[in-house]
Amino acid sequence: MKSLWSDAEAKQYSSELAQRVYTSRLLGRDDSLVLHGGGNTSVKIVETNCVGEQQDILYVKGSGWDLVSIEEAGFAPVRMDHLLKLAKLPSLSDADMVNELKTQCTVATAPSPSVETILHATLPYKYVDHTHADAVLSLCNTPDGEQVIREIYGEDTVIIPYIMPGFDLARVCAERFAAEANEKTIGMVLMNHGIFSFAESARESYERMIELVARSEACLASKGAWQLDNIAKPDLTDESKRLPHARLRAELSTVAGKPQLLAHQADAVSEAFSQRDDLRIIAQQGPATPDHVIRTKQLPLLGDDVAAYVAAYQRYFDQHAAKAKQPLSMLNAVPKVLIDKALGLCTVGSSAKEVSIVADIYRHTISIILRAEAWSRWQALPSEDVFEMEYWALEQAKLKNSGTAPTFSGEVALVTGAASGIGRAAVDAMLARGAAVIALDIDAAVITHWKRADVLGLVCDVTQESALEEALEQGVRRFGGLDMLVVNAGVFPGGRSIGEFDMGEWRAVQQVNIDANMQLLKMAHPLLKLAPNGGRVVMMGSKNVAAPGPGASAYSASKAALTQVARIAALEWSGDNIRVNTLHPDCVFDTGIWSDEVLQARAAHYGVTVEQYKRKNLLKVEVTSQDVAELVAESCGPLFAKITGAQIPVDGGNDRVI
Repeated sequence: MKSLWSDAEAKQYSSELAQRVYTSRLLGRDDSLVLHGGGNTSVKIVETNCVGEQQDILYVKGSGWDLVSIEEAGFAPVRMDHLLKLAKLPSLSDADMVNELKTQCTVATAPSPSVETILHATLPYKYVDHTHADAVLSLCNTPDGEQVIREIYGEDTVIIPYIMPGFDLARVCAERFAAEANEKTIGMVLMNHGIFSFAESARESYERMIELVARSEACLASKGAWQLDNIAKPDLTDESKRLPHARLRAELSTVAGKPQLLAHQADAVSEAFSQRDDLRIIAQQGPATPDHVIRTKQLPLLGDDVAAYVAAYQRYFDQHAAKAKQPLSMLNAVPKVLIDKALGLCTVGSSAKEVSIVADIYRHTISIILRAEAWSRWQALPSEDVFEMEYWALEQAKLKNSGTAPTFSGEVALVTGAASGIGRAAVDAMLARGAAVIALDIDAAVITHWKRADVLGLVCDVTQESALEEALEQGVRRFGGLDMLVVNAGVFPGGRSIGEFDMGEWRAVQQVNIDANMQLLKMAHPLLKLAPNGGRVVMMGSKNVAAPGPGASAYSASKAALTQVARIAALEWSGDNIRVNTLHPDCVFDTGIWSDEVLQARAAHYGVTVEQYKRKNLLKVEVTSQDVAELVAESCGPLFAKITGAQIPVDGGNDRVI
């Protein structure tokens, strides 16, 4: 642990709430303390309301906010006097607690207060910090965990046995704190949950957290159980895994009832963990803290027997649901983490963000497991405690409030020629509808243009079979399979009459526009067959197919050949539930093939100005890359669910085509 406090940075945060924001972000910067919405912070502030009355307000982290990026608006202001009255009640249902917290906020637009709001209110300190520190959890999850924690923290820290978050935890903490705290007390450990620090200033509370967690680190280090730097990435066979990966993803999607992404985690820690011989012992106990169960489920799937996992989850549910106070409906049984010696460690989810979050959490779980094993022995909480959290009404409410999923949620699109023009716009259109995208282009800009988890940009010369093989391999490892293929890469040579055409240039055009795309279709077909909602292909043809112009023989012939291939693919692949449609754009001038030189040459050929040439269609409109891209995405969506083999002009109307 190392304090990240900076006097220069801190000067930018002058108010008490701003200081709370600053030190919350410092905690959030260290993922060994909090991950993806984990942890809580608060500050108690005296404010004057609109009628001139002073009132004590608890500003507590709002549900759904991440500490690393939290702003003042991310804290919910709740009236302290009411919270302290609530803490004295003998009982309070979850629904009533949520209602009381929400109705006692002083700002109507504030986020929902944390479920630990009452706990924060009862601690008699201005600033309160709470994290799920890896080091503390590593020691908690051992057979002698509570004894070790008491030895480390006994003098100045209150120790609370595991209790599920909510009102009961707040009430017990208030009682134990009142009985055990003294003038030396600077923190509190909730076994198998996390650690608190508190103080009268933001800096002191933050730095107490650093000091407290450092004690657990030092304890682990004393037995060589802290540093994990010696983990080496195993030397695994580099054979293709894309078909087994895609088949497994298809099976997982069937269980989930909707498309899922399946992401292979290639880091050294995950790869090494996947090859361990003791996984049936250390990976089949439970999460590092029950808070993680909503993201990771109680257990990962070992191997690739999805049916067996679903049956085991049904038994887990039946066993614990029978003891529940209210009837429960079983959640989806699809695993969130999969560990297999052949496929490695993979995470599952409906979006790239979700699989990334699961991967982050499980990677830290691995570190906690390994440290606990190095200390003595990994021992997670009993499954009934995990089940109680997984089926806690308040946690389920978070999932229900997540909103409607985008159209292409959990699906994967591959777009060629993605660095510019129609290809780039098509990537954006797919992303806007929730897809993950494999973006290919010979231009290296494809790597840097989208800096987000749901885009894999790869430099790829589509004329090279080995490059296509590698791109598909990487794409499937990243996202799990392929649902939509946008065949867009192409070249348009300058105008040449047949008598002037160089045959080397002719062959180069055919190689890109037809040969490479034919090869890609062949490689993609086995993956598209496994698409949970059926495969979709969009071929980028051209107006020149129906209405060629002089001087464009190579381009027109190649696009005509590609269109014919699309028609045949629509016939051959319909039985595999793959639909294939072709778009025929014309004069889309914000694309790579329309250089100033080509544009001027074509305008001169027709004896018009460049501006006249741009709008030489019946509707006198300019067709843009975005116009085409929107139709690309829509043709992959439900609107075109019963259409295959179509050829659609996107040209503003052309009398020769019509």
